[in-house]
Amino acid sequence: MMQKPTWKSTLKSFLYLAPALIFIGIFNIYPIFKSLAMSFYENYNIFTGEVGSYGLSNFKEIFSDPSFYTAIRNTFIFVLGVVPASIIISLFVAMMLNRINVLSSFFRSIYFLPFVTSTVAVSIVWNWLYHTRYGLINYFLSFVGVEPMAWLTNPKFALPALIIMSIWKGLGYNIILFLVGLNNIDKNYYRAARVDGASNWQQFVNITMPLLNPYILLVSIIGVINSFKVFTEVYSLFSGRPGPAGSALTMVFYIYEKFYTEYQYGVATAAGIVLFLIILVFTLLQRLVSKRFIYN
Repeated sequence: MMQKPTWKSTLKSFLYLAPALIFIGIFNIYPIFKSLAMSFYENYNIFTGEVGSYGLSNFKEIFSDPSFYTAIRNTFIFVLGVVPASIIISLFVAMMLNRINVLSSFFRSIYFLPFVTSTVAVSIVWNWLYHTRYGLINYFLSFVGVEPMAWLTNPKFALPALIIMSIWKGLGYNIILFLVGLNNIDKNYYRAARVDGASNWQQFVNITMPLLNPYILLVSIIGVINSFKVFTEVYSLFSGRPGPAGSALTMVFYIYEKFYTEYQYGVATAAGIVLFLIILVFTLLQRLVSKRFIYN
């Protein structure tokens, strides 16, 4: 029988939660409100903490900066290139791995390994794969008559190269989530469908996909958030630069340059607030879609 909560039990619960709440407050909540305040700082001296005035000049500056719009465009292209492809490929691989009985744990570990590998190490390997003269990718493309491509030095190929590497690195996490979802589907559904004469495609469309929708939503939300925050991959793959001629400049890299290179702290935090709002809007839209098409 559940006991009615009392002031004493509530206070005791908060005491248990206090260490975690203090940690979250200091390192998560406080920086958010501090960043929001800094976005309105004008004539800010970071060494003395003095603020000359408050205003919207930081937002006016980023919205009049062509590089900011380039960063937004590249980030959206990156999200649209990575998230759908990652979901489709990882779902396909998960379904294949789910059918494997021998050495299944081994193959799952192989696919998950890139996700837990350092992004810097992964970028070094892909730098070699993308090499114009000695890279394996251009070597295999030569068999079909494709001329060597300057993946990392040509602005046309820099963003696609980043997208391909990011898809490969993030597959393992998505595959594990889809495997969990596939293992939670009752096999009796498939047995009944086969008795009724349903083909493999009909089973996939009418059983697998509807029951995997919550997992697809989870993977898509995590993928969108992580893709909007892409930075380490850009920094590592292009040796600290946002690609040739800024062709791989993303929102977070734009914030990094403003904060750590140009020391425009107010502009950097203003761009961070805009990025936060973009991610928030997309997350809310995904939740609305899920309520309408998944849970109805």
